Formats: sequence, structure tokens, C-alpha cells
Amino acid sequence: MWRFLKLLIFLIILLAVGFVGYAYIGPVVFPSDFAAPAQEVTRPVTLDAN
Repeated sequence: MWRFLKLLIFLIILLAVGFVGYAYIGPVVFPSDFAAPAQEVTRPVTLDAN
């Protein structure tokens, strides 16, 4: 049981390091995945001013 917990903790730490690495390295390697949408969004807003 202790081996399983150690493996699970190791995998969780490895996953966290992978997510942080992707957040820092990702925009350099995959710029299109991190690009903001290139179209303007305009929506009418009705304000209720009573």
C-alpha cells in the first residue's frame, strides 16, 4: 500500500511540474495555442437605471 501511495504522489508531482513547464515553455514552442482570439466582439448592453 505504501508503494502505491508513493507512486501516486510522485505522479501528481510530475504532473504539476509538467503543467508549470507547459505554462512557461508553451508560448515559445506552441504560440498558436496561447494566442488570443483575433476578432472583435460587440454586444449591446441594456442598463436598468431606475
